[in-house]
Amino acid sequence: MVYKNCTFEHKFLRYFIMNQDIRNQEPKSVWNHFADLNAVPRPSKKEERVIQFMVDFGNNLNLETFVDIVGNVIIKKPATSGMEKRKTVVMQGHIDMVHQKNSDTVFDFDNEGIKMKVEGEWVKAQGTTLGADNGLGVAAIMGVLASKDIKHPAIEALFTIDEETGMTGAQGLKGGLLDGSVLLNLF
Repeated sequence: MVYKNCTFEHKFLRYFIMNQDIRNQEPKSVWNHFADLNAVPRPSKKEERVIQFMVDFGNNLNLETFVDIVGNVIIKKPATSGMEKRKTVVMQGHIDMVHQKNSDTVFDFDNEGIKMKVEGEWVKAQGTTLGADNGLGVAAIMGVLASKDIKHPAIEALFTIDEETGMTGAQGLKGGLLDGSVLLNLF
């Protein structure tokens, strides 16, 4: 959508209202994390900002959080009470996205977040890819990590880089960083 002859405040208000439409979708936790994630530029091969976003997310939850040698982010959450003897679960998603836009859209993937909107029962992006691959999987993992009321075994969240253009994050993952014996790939 192009806003001709609009003030900056009007553009911001319009974007805020559209973002609120996304944040009101159910389950709210997932859609709020997706909106936060999509505010961060994250094209493949240029994941520095989203890596820092994920590190800040884990640190803000006071969870063990680190970046491996290739740039993958790992966040570990201890089991909830009564679930300590269950197998550790690795939840994996990738944090980069396909960065494509319509030919008539002016958009800078290196510096802009995705502009989302709700159309009927669909969440869409304005003139670009939405980033749902794999943003929704990442948002679901973030929801589990942030939850205070979901019973779970120990969780190891693995957020890989560069899935869209080479799988270098997954291929560069070194052994010994994860203890989980169950892998849930949230693609």
